[in-house]
Amino acid sequence: MTGTLRAAVLAAVFAALAAAPASAEPLKIRNAYSSVPGQLVALMPQMPKEVIRNWGKSYVMEPVFIQGSGPMLQALAAKEVDFVNYGYQSFINCVVEAKLDLRAVADVLSDKPPNHATAYWVAKDSGINRIEDLRGKKLGINARGSTNEAALRKMLGDHGLVDGKDYQIVEARFPALLPALKSKRVDLAFLVLPFNRMAQQSGEFKPLFTMREALGPAQTVILGALGEFVDKNRPALTDYFEDELRMRRFLYDPKNRTRALEIASAVAKQPVATFAEWLFTTADNYRDMSGEIDAALLQKNVNDLHRLGITRGTFDVGKYVDLSLVRAAATRLGGS
Repeated sequence: MTGTLRAAVLAAVFAALAAAPASAEPLKIRNAYSSVPGQLVALMPQMPKEVIRNWGKSYVMEPVFIQGSGPMLQALAAKEVDFVNYGYQSFINCVVEAKLDLRAVADVLSDKPPNHATAYWVAKDSGINRIEDLRGKKLGINARGSTNEAALRKMLGDHGLVDGKDYQIVEARFPALLPALKSKRVDLAFLVLPFNRMAQQSGEFKPLFTMREALGPAQTVILGALGEFVDKNRPALTDYFEDELRMRRFLYDPKNRTRALEIASAVAKQPVATFAEWLFTTADNYRDMSGEIDAALLQKNVNDLHRLGITRGTFDVGKYVDLSLVRAAATRLGGS
């Protein structure tokens, strides 16, 4: 082969390589969460490879801690995150106030019987025995705009107490609320699992009322995303939900219990004993194994908050719930 011919062949090869499409990078999913292990986001990277089979191929997921639902709404609107695990009050605010093209794409957890009901706790020696005793007190929640704030305001409003006048709301991360209650920096604290069980085991605290008593059963936390993100990335997101649903099955399978507790312990930085009696049982929050949102319950929750004057509007939830991704993923998994 002459030098001229060799040069021509090499030029053709390089041109072909340049024209060939580059292999697609896995979709990066920035997934905002506020609690562990109630929201399973931070557990997913620690799952065995046979559970998260599509990770690194069609997607990778980055857990992003954000303290509560209100700040998550802001991050979603600014496109700083792609998924948000947030309460239905922020779901309402996304639609009514921010007018975002929101999709509610999967269940995260619900507050309905026979599963655990999350409560607001006080110290036994505080002298607080009735809702009315909270007048003039500091009340701890994780963030404004959260469902637990709505339940708190509703319950206190039913007993004649007005936010900003008769009590003060203090915001803190979920793990900081029990220490704040213990040190008397707050007089009441909303305690999620496992911190409520720690409070109970200490013998120093008691529940005053539950979120369920305030608002009834609730589709407490949903997974939300902007419509453009969902529509643009359907194949990769279906792969993600296939792995996410496989994770749920793994965590709830009795034969995997030891490993599931070890993963939760490592991620939450708590002893296994903290979770052993309740995690991934009916003593835990309710999670749908197919990832399906209870749309009828969510509609009731939306209507109730509007009726109570907590939110400024109501709407047809069905226009914003998109279960096509979890249903496609569940179909793939079948009974496996």
